[in-house]
Amino acid sequence: MNRAEFLKIALAGSAVFATTRSFGFNKPAQAEGPFKLAPLPFDSGALEPHIDKATMEIHHGKHHKAYVDNLNKEMVKPENAKMAKMSIDDLVKSIDAKTPAPIRNNAGGHWNHTFFWNTIGPKGGGAPKGALAEAINKKFGSFDAFKVEWAKAAAGRFGSGWVWLIKTGNEVEITSTPNQDNPLMALAEKKGTPLMGLDVWEHAYYLKYQNRRPDYVTAAWNVYDWDKIGKNFA
Repeated sequence: MNRAEFLKIALAGSAVFATTRSFGFNKPAQAEGPFKLAPLPFDSGALEPHIDKATMEIHHGKHHKAYVDNLNKEMVKPENAKMAKMSIDDLVKSIDAKTPAPIRNNAGGHWNHTFFWNTIGPKGGGAPKGALAEAINKKFGSFDAFKVEWAKAAAGRFGSGWVWLIKTGNEVEITSTPNQDNPLMALAEKKGTPLMGLDVWEHAYYLKYQNRRPDYVTAAWNVYDWDKIGKNFA
């Protein structure tokens, strides 16, 4: 998708949301299936001015919803009956090179976004504490040094994908994945337990930051909830 097409879809999405709100229909219909789109754990405008409301509405209500709907469409196929009984965690961990692309992409998209929403929030910002802070300092030397390496990884992920801070044993490290892959997948080049992630697909930031990915990466430090991220490390 080129940027002109993205803006056209984004603006159309904004119009749809405005229309549905005016008639009181705030919750988009979901495709039937085992996987559900949970509401955002905060108001869509709560991350302003760092991440704008329109982006959050489209990101969650359009993009994330599409991953859930498309995943459910795959789950009704007889050959996927076993997968349909799995939790999203178990399904993602089972994904390997033989997994059909629609399942790999949409299961990854659903897991990644659900995880992301639950590591950010209006009470974000500041710095990690406790054991996580110690692990970051041990690995990178300081929190500021970690932020520099994180920014490099985000800038270095060509095209669409995610940047992750993962736990391996008692240590942490930064990695990135293409598209909607993540470090839990059996096919991941670098495996580990995700502690935090950043969506660097253009749909995550283009309305506000256009092609200025580094500005978005910097702004995201204001929304990371270190209490939640710290619990992922425990």
